[in-house]
Amino acid sequence: MAISKNLLNEGESVVVDTRTHPKALLLPIFALVVLLAIGVFVQTQTDQGIVHNVVWVVVAIGILWFFVRRLLIWLTATYTITTRRLITRHGVITRRGHDIPLTRVSDVAYEKDLVDRLLGCGTLVISDASTHGQVALPDIPHVEDVQRKLNELLHDLHEAEDRRNEGV
Repeated sequence: MAISKNLLNEGESVVVDTRTHPKALLLPIFALVVLLAIGVFVQTQTDQGIVHNVVWVVVAIGILWFFVRRLLIWLTATYTITTRRLITRHGVITRRGHDIPLTRVSDVAYEKDLVDRLLGCGTLVISDASTHGQVALPDIPHVEDVQRKLNELLHDLHEAEDRRNEGV
């Protein structure tokens, strides 16, 4: 899951490397179970081979769309915080990425609803000085720890910048 070392700048190191919480797969797993149950039900209740084949083709398409597609999306999406920037990468066929330099981050907050609290995840909301304004990273495992690490990095960055400005 770790980001390639080729994407890191000189002197930059990874602080947090994660993907969304497996909670994101709960509905696709439920869809998988329902689709398989439908296929088995039709298989046991009808005697016609053509109906079995049609139902299993529909079930297979449903599994590909509702489960396999979501699993691939989950597997390919990563969030990385380095000593200098926040890096997001996602996409199966077309890879998309977004980098935010930590120097542009103005606020870090998190949100946790009841389900998030039970599962130990939440949404990390990062406000930056860009035109995007806020970036929400949903279903981050141990979101409070990630927020604390990011705040420490920001504090260290601002202290180093203040020391440089005092020396000038």
